[in-house]
Amino acid sequence: MKMTGSQIIMEILLEQGVDTVFGYPGGAALNIYDTLYQYSDRIRHVLTAHEQGAAHAADGYARATGKTGVVFATSGPGATNLVTGIATAFMDSIPMVAITSNVANSLIGRDAFQEVYITGITMPITKHNFFVNKVEDLAHAVREAFRIAATGRKGPVLVDVTKDVSAALCEFEPKEAEHQVKMPTASDEEIQKIADMINQAERPAIYCGGGVPASDAGHELQELIHKADIPIAYTMMAVGIVGYNDTHSLGMIGMHGSVAANKAVDQADLVLALGTRFSDRVALNTEKFAQRATKVQVDIDESEINKNVIVDMSVLSDVKYFLEKLLPLVEEKKRTAWLEQVAEWRNASIAAQCPAAKMHPRDIIGAVCDMTDKETIYVTDVGQHQMWAAQFIKHRNTKVFLTSGGLGTMGFGYGAAIGAQVGCPDKRVIHFTGDASFHMNLNEACTAVSEELPIITVIMNNHVLGMVYQWQSSFYDRRYSATVPNRKTDFVKLAEGFGAKSFRAETPEEFKEAFAAALQEKGPVWIECIIDQEEKVLPMIPNGGTVEDIILN
Repeated sequence: MKMTGSQIIMEILLEQGVDTVFGYPGGAALNIYDTLYQYSDRIRHVLTAHEQGAAHAADGYARATGKTGVVFATSGPGATNLVTGIATAFMDSIPMVAITSNVANSLIGRDAFQEVYITGITMPITKHNFFVNKVEDLAHAVREAFRIAATGRKGPVLVDVTKDVSAALCEFEPKEAEHQVKMPTASDEEIQKIADMINQAERPAIYCGGGVPASDAGHELQELIHKADIPIAYTMMAVGIVGYNDTHSLGMIGMHGSVAANKAVDQADLVLALGTRFSDRVALNTEKFAQRATKVQVDIDESEINKNVIVDMSVLSDVKYFLEKLLPLVEEKKRTAWLEQVAEWRNASIAAQCPAAKMHPRDIIGAVCDMTDKETIYVTDVGQHQMWAAQFIKHRNTKVFLTSGGLGTMGFGYGAAIGAQVGCPDKRVIHFTGDASFHMNLNEACTAVSEELPIITVIMNNHVLGMVYQWQSSFYDRRYSATVPNRKTDFVKLAEGFGAKSFRAETPEEFKEAFAAALQEKGPVWIECIIDQEEKVLPMIPNGGTVEDIILN
């Protein structure tokens, strides 16, 4: 049957199981949006305040649901406004398809109004991208975009479509969506060798990252750590993989990780690294990282093997497959002496984090966890509040913590929270942010209000650019260059201007009362929490340091 390019896009979205897209219309995208109007009974469009918010929403939707997020944008600034969101998804391996519209084919290369070479701009921050200036190529490009985004190491793919292609007619043949291609898997010999290493180790430790939740391997990992009595540290991308009170949990590893996590990996005789890339925020000193241990790395992406830290053995494999095959080969045993030592470090970590301030972030986050359930989705922006959330969230659920890890995108949170709430309407979404991060994209409040999304935003307001301020306090002799903005924003009044409910809390008791009221609301709520600007994220290991350089107070 003959269809326009815009109809072909809609039909392939339906083929791929897409029922929600985020975006913002514009001149070059008029044909696509006109057709979307005709498909509105099957495809929901969420209009954001800004294309960056739409990209973050598609990202948050993907993280929360496990599906591929989809975002639409028009040409020129519409397309370039997606760049930060695409880069965020790329750095964290999030499946996303961005469909942008460009000027007509006859205008390409002529500096036409709102023309931009978006495929060139996004080449370094996508798994792949397509420039479609022939309608005959459109169906293949869009289908390939979904296949590439969701297979192997996941990530964003962009399809740029000229305006004339979106209107042109072409013969279209429906197809069923391709099932995921075969993932790389470890060999039986490799798995047996690693099982033997684990069985013989006296002080094994597991260090896991975002590849574990991405492969849905949380259950298998739980089985392994309890069967073989192995303590586990995790990166920020794997928060929720083990419970806060699990005796095997060492907490987060790295610059702002716990004493226990950093000590255990440093003292281990075997470190099993699962779905993680030894980033500079974890292996701050690559030469000395886990130097006493035999290091084994299991990852789906060959480019990550030996990229940052040279390991003793590497396996190219999907983590879930690897753990399923490993479990029967690992002996059930108790490593009492090792776990007792780990418990000492763990207790020291908890003691070091005891709050002294009147309104400590630990109190705020603890109250939120106590008043919600393990299905709650937590979304953060970037900065001190992000680290506090990673340290103190109690629930175990591998899809509950959505944050920008690799790129560290301030302003990520509200858009991502919108995407998560749209994708998971039956779950509670809590958005943790700081006053600096929130100022960047709080315009998306109008989206949350228009869509009646019951997102609770907890603003930790210390009136400074907290993380940079902390570094200036510790390493720049308190020269506070551009980190004390003296902003007069009244978040309570501003929320009301957007049409949202709002509260201000200056004590833990006031916060609990406000949060209880927020839980009863059907639309978005902001709670501004006033915290001390001298409150620090601790522990902290300086750049290039080791666990011996850890700062506790």
